[in-house]
Amino acid sequence: MSGPDLEMITPKAFGQSLRGVGVNLLCRDVPGMAAFLAQVFGLSAHRVSADFAIVSHAGVMLQLHADATFASHPLHALLPEAGPRGAGVQLYLFGIDPDAAAARAEAAGGMVLEPPSDKPHGLREATILAPEGQAFSPAVLCA
Repeated sequence: MSGPDLEMITPKAFGQSLRGVGVNLLCRDVPGMAAFLAQVFGLSAHRVSADFAIVSHAGVMLQLHADATFASHPLHALLPEAGPRGAGVQLYLFGIDPDAAAARAEAAGGMVLEPPSDKPHGLREATILAPEGQAFSPAVLCA
């Protein structure tokens, strides 16, 4: 069973197709964030524009929105003018090799906050800050 064509889907059809938990990331630079997620983690980016992108991984959709698209939303007033974003939120990307992602992170403008290591809960993971400060943790099962 294939999903919707993410390059051609209308905004209304996309919105009505979403289920479960949704993740919106407000970004200063949507194309830059989409490129970072593709380069470091191998995620798929769709409909990338200055205002919006759909990023997918294992059937889960992340939506990247430019700050200006949230100008009338109450969250907009809480965005920092400068500095990192996303403090307190860790986005796991299961099934992505943390060693490979960490090796690519710096070249893509990210920072390895926590190098890859085996954790007591049975995962090998790393924590990588995106250029705008959001924390992503690629993780695989420990050997």
